[in-house]
Parts: sequence; structure tokens; C-alpha cells
Amino acid sequence: MAVGPTTRRRQLGADLRRLRERKGLTLEEAGTRVGISKATLSRYETKEGTVKWPAVDALCREYDASDEERLALVELAKGAKIQGWWRSLADPIPESMNLMLTLEDEVVREDHYACMYIPGLLQTRAYAEAVHRASEVHCPEREVQHMVDIRMKRQELLDRDEPPHIWCVIDEAALRRQVGGQVVMKEQLERLLTLAQRPNVTIQVLPFSKGAHAAAVGSFVVLRGPARELDVVYVDLLGGSVFMEKKQELERYRLAFEYLSAQALDFESSTELIHRVSRE
Repeated sequence: MAVGPTTRRRQLGADLRRLRERKGLTLEEAGTRVGISKATLSRYETKEGTVKWPAVDALCREYDASDEERLALVELAKGAKIQGWWRSLADPIPESMNLMLTLEDEVVREDHYACMYIPGLLQTRAYAEAVHRASEVHCPEREVQHMVDIRMKRQELLDRDEPPHIWCVIDEAALRRQVGGQVVMKEQLERLLTLAQRPNVTIQVLPFSKGAHAAAVGSFVVLRGPARELDVVYVDLLGGSVFMEKKQELERYRLAFEYLSAQALDFESSTELIHRVSRE
């Protein structure tokens, strides 16, 4: 998978922090040496916003980075300009969605646990419309269609030449909740069965019979980047979304997903259950 601008920017931040800590400097000390503020250097390291490559070059020299390391980071800084297909949309999108699209555009794998609804990347248009109308009861129809258009556009990453691996553990409740009525739900379940045949899509069902499990609090997504330190957890909440990338948070959700996958049915049994629910 090609490394995009967002991944380059996040890798740059992680590497700058690693070099500074290896040198034993605080943010304030390092910033003073190259003439930038503590706040600016902190922003560089937290992988947000633009960076100036001359400042990166100067930091690398202060950190005693090798020429190879310095040149590599300067190239990352020069290429870290965030652009994406969603930037050209006529209507604005929520900031949380903008970040999700930016991260998702460059992942190599996504781990989804879905307890309420079918994961967005696997939804049919009719199902997505029903979900959005239920979630935003006062939302104008034009906005509903706009958000659904974005969701449908997101799904194009499944058809890339080198698509990310989408691994979904879906709670049985999400399969049995009749979103949009019987016709819409049957179409959605058939869509799942079709996608499950793809080599880059793995679908497991967590049945009711398993009882309590590792993620009783709700759905989440682990967005996995080209390097482990670039992973991000996305949690969708009422009224907003939360992105987490601290080491302890990431490990907690990675482990939760491993437990969920271990508790869920195997691939063949999951397909059989989806078939059964569809017939019912």
C-alpha cells in the first residue's frame, strides 16, 4: 500500500519525539536550540498540522541524527501535506468525520467491533440511510443524503488494487435488528455474505450464546497504519467521536479485539448464522 500524506505526517511526529528523547532533551530545551516555541514543537510531535522542513532539518542536527535519518525526515516533512477526495466536496463534513476519512485513506487494516449496526464500510445504501435517519431525527433529508454519499464513497477503498484488510466482529444483535424493515435488512445480510467471500474482508459473528464479553461498553474500530505506532482507535459516541492513540489505550483495544475474535464464531459458522438470520 502506498504511504499517503497523513501517514507521513504521523510518522514524522513519532520519529521527532523518538530522536528528542534519545538525546535527553525536553520540549522547551529542544525548541530553544532551533528557535521554535515549546508549543510548536509539541504540535510537531503530536502529528497535527503542518510542519516546516527547515525546522525539521535543524531539529535533526541538534538531535545528532545520522544524515540518513535527517534526510528521511526532511522528505517526510516536505510530503506531509494532507489532501484527500473529501476535500473537494461541496458541503462541509463534521471535523470528526474529516479525521476519520484522513486516517482511513491510508490504513493497511481495520478491526471493527460492531454491537448496534453493521459496520459502515459494509452497509448498503438503503441500510445506511435508515441508520442515519434514526441517529439524527431532526436532520434534513439533504444532509442525510450527503452523509450517506460520503459513506458510499468510503467503501471504494475495498476495491483498490491494494485494499486494506477489513476484519469485522459483528454482534448477533446487529444482525437481528431490523434496520429499515425486512426488505432492507435482507439486502444488507446478502451484502455481508457477498463481501465475506473477498480475500480482504473477514467477518465473524459474536452470538448471543457467548454471553458477557470483552467489549460490552460499545462498538469501536482499530485503524492500523503501516507501523504499529501509527495505530488509532476510533469510538463513535452520541454527539461526537473519540480518537485514541496513547499506548495504553491502543493496547487495551487491541487486546479486546483479540478476545472478541476468539469468542466469536469461526468464518464458516458465521456465514451459516448470517444465512439463517436472512432466511428468518
